[in-house]
Amino acid sequence: MGVGKTHLATGILRKLVTERGATGLFCDYRELLKQVQNSYNKQVQATELAILEPIFQAEVLVLDELGAAKPSEWVWDTVGLILNTRYNDRRTTIITTNYANVGPLGSSLEVTPIRGALREETLGDRIGERMRSRLQEMCVQVEIQGKDFRQSVAMAWFT
Repeated sequence: MGVGKTHLATGILRKLVTERGATGLFCDYRELLKQVQNSYNKQVQATELAILEPIFQAEVLVLDELGAAKPSEWVWDTVGLILNTRYNDRRTTIITTNYANVGPLGSSLEVTPIRGALREETLGDRIGERMRSRLQEMCVQVEIQGKDFRQSVAMAWFT
């Protein structure tokens, strides 16, 4: 957290848009899920497809904070639809996440925790093993480590 993932992803997006003329879109994962969920409200004019169409069509999509929403079957289905559509259409997708690229609890891909130690949730826990596996095929993984910038440098101050 706070190591510059979003900053790096948006920098890449900006460069592709300005230098290569790509159409690009930045999307916060949690906000996107809320918009899709809200489309089921009969008083809202937007449909699920109307919300997802720009996500599907952007040449380059930054999907920020993947896995940040609490997992459910609906979340897994929505993530699957987005990632599979972009994969099948061969569209570039840049993803940021704070979760380790490890399978879900109980899978053969799970790293066995030390007895008595708390196990942190993994990307597999948050988006399901099927989509995590798809990402393995779609993406080049870049792991960024460092101190949380917001905790050490960008602290709020008042005068």
